Amino acid sequence: MSDGIILAASVALRRDDRFLLVERGRAPARGLLAFPGGRLEAGETPEAAARRELLEETGLKAGDLRLFEVMDLGGLGESADRIFRLHVFTGAFVAGEAVASDDAAGVGWYRVEEMETLPITFSTLEIARRLLEP
Repeated sequence: MSDGIILAASVALRRDDRFLLVERGRAPARGLLAFPGGRLEAGETPEAAARRELLEETGLKAGDLRLFEVMDLGGLGESADRIFRLHVFTGAFVAGEAVASDDAAGVGWYRVEEMETLPITFSTLEIARRLLEP
């Protein structure tokens, strides 16, 4: 953490026209769908954190990842007074079966049209839309 900002990373993993989302089991965004992700641990790079969180929350290992965007987000709920600097990585699904674990209450693959009707973080929906742009 630097200057009161909490460093975090997430993975927008894609399989055809669907994105892998987890239902957050803890704050911030408890109960909302979001890309797998979380806070960086001491000495960890954003990419390493993204890979670790994907594995911890879904049991999936990431293939090639690329940094898509770094964004500052205000926290939600119990973390409303915090700023999260989120490093969003993208990648394609390689193989395996996603299973919710760690702090993920659920996991699934969703099209943007489905996401628009579900409880989801605003940034997740916006990033998914932008990733589908030509």
